[in-house]
Amino acid sequence: MSATFSLPVRVYYEDTDTGGVVYYANYLKFMERARTEWLRSFGIMQDELSRTQGVVFAVRSARVDYLKPARLDEQLDVSVELGRCGPASMVFLQQVRREGDVLCRGEIKLACLKAAGFSPTAIPEDIVSRINTWSLS
Repeated sequence: MSATFSLPVRVYYEDTDTGGVVYYANYLKFMERARTEWLRSFGIMQDELSRTQGVVFAVRSARVDYLKPARLDEQLDVSVELGRCGPASMVFLQQVRREGDVLCRGEIKLACLKAAGFSPTAIPEDIVSRINTWSLS
């Protein structure tokens, strides 16, 4: 597995504004899907994580740069790269591309929270271990 995960995303009518351009907030949805699939590639299902380990991941902050528009029916590629993994948070560097051209990039910080009460907690060791194995490949 490479250190950058990628998810193909098709732009549908529902993703666009009246001009046929992807609505700005939908880039965040595309990035969320890619992070979810990134976790799934480790065998980590977020609903199961909540039930079995009592933790959830929530977006703490998002910094997004919109560079070029994506349009209806285009095939995009959404990448996930782990920037940092701390004791209770992870920072992801993400890009949305069209044929290699960067349309949008973001730095998304996730916090690990206790499912009951939403207070910060350490990322479970088995998840850190899987992530470290992946980031070293």
